[in-house]
Amino acid sequence: MVIRKRRAGGEKRTLVLDAVAGVLAARGFENTRFTDVSAAGGVAISTLQTYFGSREDMVIEAMQVFTDREVDALQAASAVEPDPWRRLVALVDRSLDNSESTRQILVEFWRSAMRDDELRDYSAEVQTRYRAPFLAAVREGAERGDFTLAHDAEAVTDLLLSALAGLIVSRVQHHPTPSPAEFRDVLLTQLRLMLGVKGSKPSTRTD
Repeated sequence: MVIRKRRAGGEKRTLVLDAVAGVLAARGFENTRFTDVSAAGGVAISTLQTYFGSREDMVIEAMQVFTDREVDALQAASAVEPDPWRRLVALVDRSLDNSESTRQILVEFWRSAMRDDELRDYSAEVQTRYRAPFLAAVREGAERGDFTLAHDAEAVTDLLLSALAGLIVSRVQHHPTPSPAEFRDVLLTQLRLMLGVKGSKPSTRTD
């Protein structure tokens, strides 16, 4: 999919998109306006119009750039851990450790994608890339004999990602339960059972 954007702005464009993301997290898709971003980023409204054309294109590009960064961060976390189980734990922890603004932007992205054809197509593409390191770790663990899968690797991966997404929504809503720590313990315990993890590899935090 081709991201709809103009070419104006150069390096300053990245800083402006960060400001857009901050306003988006605080105000939501519909209420992120040129005037709000101008105030937050210290850039003239005329400059924003030159960079992005329309308010909608500005917000959509910010969401696209932001979600790309999250996918890149997951891939980076995956690349440094050779052990499939520890890699899955690192990927889970990356998701659980997202900031409040990150969670808000992700929920805005999902919500907006329900009503925008371009964002919906992009959301499917992002999901495929976001899912890839989780699925690769599950498959590699099974191939190495570290995991004994009772279910298809794709089904296990999809269940894991659905649980993580559900917690993001719960935390954005400020529900008191489950706590991230309790959720992590239960999720990793159940994941070990689904994967048939062999041995006694720890799942405790190391940071």
